[in-house]
Amino acid sequence: MRTHTNPLYGAARLIHLRGLHRGDQFAAVQRLDVCAAVYLATEGGPVPAVFFTDECASLELIEASDRAMAAIRAISAALDTEPCETNGQPDYIEHVSNWAATPPIGATQPPTTSEVIGCILRAADTHAEQTTTPHAA
Repeated sequence: MRTHTNPLYGAARLIHLRGLHRGDQFAAVQRLDVCAAVYLATEGGPVPAVFFTDECASLELIEASDRAMAAIRAISAALDTEPCETNGQPDYIEHVSNWAATPPIGATQPPTTSEVIGCILRAADTHAEQTTTPHAA
């Protein structure tokens, strides 16, 4: 089995195995929000308890992980919408979580789990290409 150091591949696998959470908080039962899956893929360990109960503490925990935030920004960049701003800064977590949980304009359903996983994998492939392609001098 091939292993990847890119946490986006791990996040896609976690969502495939556990399911995608689209409700309040960042996790429920076994399901994970996209950003929670990215956090677990980067930081490892069990699902932090705050992911089930405290959105503010969850946001702080995710934002404190530079690797998780870089991966979340990569997913955000793969979307066809721009992130909203919170306190004058792009809110990548809000952008990615809302995209996965909310029907787009003109639709009645949010993206399917397969569509979410596909977007994460495209972001992972784009990131891998950007980090392995030699840059012109």
